[in-house]
Amino acid sequence: MQVAIVTYPGMTALDALGPFEVLRALPGAEFRFVWHAPGPVTTDSGVLVLGATHTFEETPAPDIVLVGGSITSTMATAGDQGLLAWLRAVHEQTTWTASVCSGSLILGAAGLLEGKEATGHWAAQTALAGFGAKPQRDRRIVRAGKIVTAAGVSAGIDLGLWLVGEIAGRQRAEAVQLCIEYDPQPPFDSGHPSKASARVKAEAALLGKDLISARELGGELAAGSKALWNSAIRRARQRVRQS
Repeated sequence: MQVAIVTYPGMTALDALGPFEVLRALPGAEFRFVWHAPGPVTTDSGVLVLGATHTFEETPAPDIVLVGGSITSTMATAGDQGLLAWLRAVHEQTTWTASVCSGSLILGAAGLLEGKEATGHWAAQTALAGFGAKPQRDRRIVRAGKIVTAAGVSAGIDLGLWLVGEIAGRQRAEAVQLCIEYDPQPPFDSGHPSKASARVKAEAALLGKDLISARELGGELAAGSKALWNSAIRRARQRVRQS
């Protein structure tokens, strides 16, 4: 079973590494960290570096595709036409196409979420609707056929366990959960907007701005507008062809 994890500049490391640590317990799993070219890829921290091991061209038929999100470059990546074309092509024969956090916006930009229920980071839910998806703000994992989307960052571990359960059975998934001692008992209970106070939400918004430079923010906003515009045009053209 081949698992392809999209590894792009500015991505959030845990979005990829959380599911990876779980999915590598699948029997016979082969992992490819894919991008346009092999080599180092700097994550959104600007410090931690991952490595792309294979190109898109070298990975034409993965069984599982996983796309993570980013604080700094989700929407810019959602405008990468080479990536979107590859996602559309491989999705035709994947067993599972999955995303973590704002990675669902990239699936949306590829046209894979049209009319489908999906989730992602709480801050990405409005943009999801712009790509034709049906946002599920209160669900941590959402399955729509063979597409599975997960909420923000830490939900990637849940996604990995869910996939292991579907592929190798509940006992293997529970064994993996025990091996990594995934037994969340957080010291605080503000991990979802429905649980957070107004002050915590305000600080979270400021924290998000602190983690992205003004230049990066401007680039993301511009890229987001373009990606949503391209999506609207594509959907309009599809409706014309179908009429």
